[in-house]
Amino acid sequence: MKALVLKEYHQLSYEDVPEPHYGPDDLLVQVKACAICGSDVHGLDGSTGRRQPPIIMGHEASGVVAAVGERVQGFAPGDRITFDSTIYCGRCHFCRQGRINLCDNRRVLGVSCDDYRQNGALAEFVAVPSHIAYHLPEGVSFEQAALVEPVSIAVHAVSLAPLNLGDTAVVVGVGTIGLLIIQILRTAGCGQIIALDIDHGKFDLARRFGAAVCWDPREEDLLQRIRSLTKGRGADLAFDAVGLSFTVGQAAGLLRKGGALVLVGNLSPQADLPLQSVVTREIALYGSCASSGEYPICLELIQQGKVDVNSLISATAPLRDGAEWFQRLYNKEPGLLKVVLKP
Repeated sequence: MKALVLKEYHQLSYEDVPEPHYGPDDLLVQVKACAICGSDVHGLDGSTGRRQPPIIMGHEASGVVAAVGERVQGFAPGDRITFDSTIYCGRCHFCRQGRINLCDNRRVLGVSCDDYRQNGALAEFVAVPSHIAYHLPEGVSFEQAALVEPVSIAVHAVSLAPLNLGDTAVVVGVGTIGLLIIQILRTAGCGQIIALDIDHGKFDLARRFGAAVCWDPREEDLLQRIRSLTKGRGADLAFDAVGLSFTVGQAAGLLRKGGALVLVGNLSPQADLPLQSVVTREIALYGSCASSGEYPICLELIQQGKVDVNSLISATAPLRDGAEWFQRLYNKEPGLLKVVLKP
């Protein structure tokens, strides 16, 4: 089969590779669409340490079941499906609690790190355990289904927050995840949503998705502006979809006393925290990792039109052109959000 292989850092090759083996509990999936995740783009240069060559990346995907293992139930060849990015064991302490994103034996599709190597879906075929697969609802396209994974990240992050109807929320960073968080907050009944980003080109989409105001985080009077919208208190909730010292500190500082900060992005593995301010104002911190079984509700939200993923897709292209699109994303080409590759 053909696949897009990270041979060396900054070197992607479209080439022939062996078709993946599938076990008795697995599905062999013919990939129809696979979106390029920001983590894959960062993996291009080796900065994350989680895409060690050689590896087939890609974990935001959908396709058609080509074959099923002998113990698989509920799926048959020809079924239209998507699948979680997380391969979880279902047996450990955290899986038994339903917290599959914290599985002790967690593996992620398209990731190769010191602990494991798991080829992903930037290929004609991928093998996945049947327990991480989901049927596509009627009317949901393969391209839309390839974006269920980032939708699930947004849904999971919002589900962690103590959100009350009418609350004011700040979303720091309105890339794909930030824009999806805005949509989920709107659907969940958030009163005011404030979007912050240094790229003003993203503001039109943020407003369309539900942001009341969009501001540049480098402006000095942000706290005063937000207090003017919240009776002098500050925001109830903040979501940092970036993950740098500046964004974490700013998100915490824009909250009211007793507010909550959800940390979603992690561009940097470490970030400074304004500890005294967090402690003395009793700010609650929530770390949000991937998703934890939210795929069914995400598919429903897309099917019902409550979450718009079509507007996030900047381009669709053949898998053979993947190296070019990776480079364009790596170079931060203006206007590019999600690129979906099709084998």
